[in-house]
Amino acid sequence: MKLLLFCPHFRPDLHAATGEVMTQLVEALAERDHRISVVTSLPWYRGHKVDPAWSGRPWRRERTEWGQVVRVWPFPTNKTNIPARALGFGGMTSIAGGLALTLGHHDVVMAMSPPVFLGDAAWLVAKRLRAPLVFNTQDIFPDIAVELGALRGRRVVELARRHEASIYRRADAITVLSEDQARNVRTKILVDRRSGSAGGRKEQPGTDKVHVIHNFVDLDRIRPLDRHNEYRRRHGLIGKTVVMYSGNVGLSQSFELIRAAAIRWAGDPDVVFVINGEGAARADVQRWAQPMSNVRVVDFGRREEVPMILGAADLHLVLLKGGLAKSSTPSKLYGILAAGRPVLASIDEGSEVSSVIKEHDLGRAVPPDDEWSFCRALEQLLADRGQLAAMGERGRAFAEAWLTPRAQAAAYEALFDRLMS
Repeated sequence: MKLLLFCPHFRPDLHAATGEVMTQLVEALAERDHRISVVTSLPWYRGHKVDPAWSGRPWRRERTEWGQVVRVWPFPTNKTNIPARALGFGGMTSIAGGLALTLGHHDVVMAMSPPVFLGDAAWLVAKRLRAPLVFNTQDIFPDIAVELGALRGRRVVELARRHEASIYRRADAITVLSEDQARNVRTKILVDRRSGSAGGRKEQPGTDKVHVIHNFVDLDRIRPLDRHNEYRRRHGLIGKTVVMYSGNVGLSQSFELIRAAAIRWAGDPDVVFVINGEGAARADVQRWAQPMSNVRVVDFGRREEVPMILGAADLHLVLLKGGLAKSSTPSKLYGILAAGRPVLASIDEGSEVSSVIKEHDLGRAVPPDDEWSFCRALEQLLADRGQLAAMGERGRAFAEAWLTPRAQAAAYEALFDRLMS
């Protein structure tokens, strides 16, 4: 089967979580003898500018053993400037769509969102090729931008929601990461159908086109390691109890909870809070963390260092602001579980992440943005180190059973086969 995949990031642009996800999916699909063309951006995520090694040309094409990768200029902008970012993604989409039309016939077209604009380019190409379109939704836009106040104005929000609905309507299948997201998208499709719009071509119209396919983690690369490693030595953490947030330091996360906990544990020299990552909220985090001796703000490490970084923590944090679980699934949880570490999640009650943690006893889940509940759960977890170790072991076992790239590639392959039948 020949597959054409649109995505915003791809190896070596792996500081973006979606770059890691799509790279692993492509490799797993290639193992199943599929030929693949990837249309993506030139590497730019870490510094929000095109890596100097890749600059100088508006696009590049490279051959691989499984197909080809076409990289286009991403028009990088600050993540907090939504209008500029939308224009940038629009420019990238236009170039990507034009180049994709030169790549020949493909049996299935898939686009990863965000950015949602890639769905438009993928639809135009799929229509030209008479191929089914799969719209892969990592985060649901514009919901997150609206919840965070980054997208304002009734007319602007309404226009964004109409655009979202139009892509759902044109896609033959929509994949999401959780049942929370599935309910969100199905509700919107039902509303859109009541307004008189039709569904896709090959999947049945309506909610039948929504499929839950979880993200995954490379269990060979990320595995349980000794805590007292080079990362701890490098940052003066040997002998400490490390409570870590690792990932995007963005506007969707409640870092105020770490601040409150750091104040609560200020008199305990054994406990250190580590925020490992970069993003739109990092400057603000650094401002309040700078005078606190028990908080460390650390840059992203290299990709090969990720297993060591995850393994350095005694306890990991997942922090998602209230109301966002229906639109965003924190995929960092998968790496935490693969590393054999327990998790404390501040996330909407009843969400899939909250339910999985509680059902399988992988840590604790507390209501979002609730400082008292967060600190109380943290106190209970740190009081019993044997409990933490057991939770981490259960997390690794859960990941081994459910979160392998090969299993998810098989799920996508089954979907592609159904669309082509």
